[in-house]
Amino acid sequence: MGPGTAVRWRRRVSRWRRTVLAALICGAVVLPLSGAARPEIPAPAPAVLAAPTAGTLEEVYAANRANAAEASRMAAAHGDRHRAAADRSMADPSRRLLAFDGRGAGLATEVFGDLAHADRVAVLVPGSDTSLDTYGRFRAAALALHRGLAAQASEGALPHSPPRSSGGTPTAVVAWLGYETPGTVSATVATTGRADRAAPKLRALVGTLRGITGPGTRLALLCHSYGSVVCARAAGGLDVADIALVGSPGTGADSVAGLHTSARVWAARGADDWVRHVPHLSADLFGSTVGLGTDPVSPDFGARVFAAGDGGHSDYFRTGSVSLTNLARIALGETTEVTHD
Repeated sequence: MGPGTAVRWRRRVSRWRRTVLAALICGAVVLPLSGAARPEIPAPAPAVLAAPTAGTLEEVYAANRANAAEASRMAAAHGDRHRAAADRSMADPSRRLLAFDGRGAGLATEVFGDLAHADRVAVLVPGSDTSLDTYGRFRAAALALHRGLAAQASEGALPHSPPRSSGGTPTAVVAWLGYETPGTVSATVATTGRADRAAPKLRALVGTLRGITGPGTRLALLCHSYGSVVCARAAGGLDVADIALVGSPGTGADSVAGLHTSARVWAARGADDWVRHVPHLSADLFGSTVGLGTDPVSPDFGARVFAAGDGGHSDYFRTGSVSLTNLARIALGETTEVTHD
């Protein structure tokens, strides 16, 4: 490629990036005016409970399952069979719900594993289009992660973990649908607004987990897609060891330093993830910033970039994948075993 061709190519790329950003800005103005509200589904208010402790977890789980069962009955009476089924699944005796709110799009925090005795806890934060109606796919990711953690931990005691007679290290995964996620095709997904409102809730969850687990328990945030924006906005001073951003469209920060965290910050993107086409730009619009800034896998951002394989945007937690293996290593503290491209 000659110098003239290279210049023309750079100009075309620059024009393409500006065009996409302009579309985002247009969407930020038009979509809020044209979007139709989803009919409200009736549900009870969340159960009023004291802050959970290791000794009260089973009571908390039971109270939230009862709330989900009541939400299912109300949704069925309203004629929404899909939501009724989703809530009914949440109410199954096997489910460990740390929190549940069936109102609107719905919120839930589900635990996989023995949280009270876990030495390693991974908090999974979802991205756009995640709600009680689509919760099954988020739960599948959490289950795959928990199996991956358990399999790797069972291979032997981990560094700085107390010895166990079983030879392994107890782990838990917390699937946190604790905020109203944006739609993938919406103006909100191109701003930090939803993430800014979610950040205090994520900080509160970490505080809750610290009140349940032992003082030596290692916490990691594993943040997918728009969930990476939430984790970034909550990161400042958060008591976690690691923050992993996968399939991230940006964080609203220019660099890791802008997150104001002492945690190790990791980032990865699958080779077939469409998010690689998102322009990493930002622009001020009527007092708001549209666009999420620096690419987290770029050298300018300064994260520890790890291998994610050839998967797409929904494949980071696929069983047996390179990305899931590395995410489990990060959550377990086996950071020297994490692979890089």
